[in-house]
Amino acid sequence: MRRTLAYRLIRARVLRGLTRGLNSYSEEGRELNGLPEERAKTLAQYIIENNATVRKAAAWSGISKSSVHKDVTERLKKLDPGLYRQVKAVLELNKSERHIRGGLATKAKYAAAK
Repeated sequence: MRRTLAYRLIRARVLRGLTRGLNSYSEEGRELNGLPEERAKTLAQYIIENNATVRKAAAWSGISKSSVHKDVTERLKKLDPGLYRQVKAVLELNKSERHIRGGLATKAKYAAAK
């Protein structure tokens, strides 16, 4: 089985023990492995400004979806209730629309297969 160059490079880093800090920066270069309180506010602002889903915010920040969800629901509620209400509104809207997005993705998948 042929491996991609990226796979081989990452595997080499893992084997040499150079994985520390691989996910500490997002694609834009933001460091989000700092204090969870600061990370929660940064993620909340991103979600509000971009109407982003938890998955999109996780990809943007380079941290797991579960960490993003915990930051913007549990931590943010205690830190900044006003910002939490705004994020909650965006997340509720995304939740109410997810069945539509899923249907469109399935439609596109089968249209591409034809």
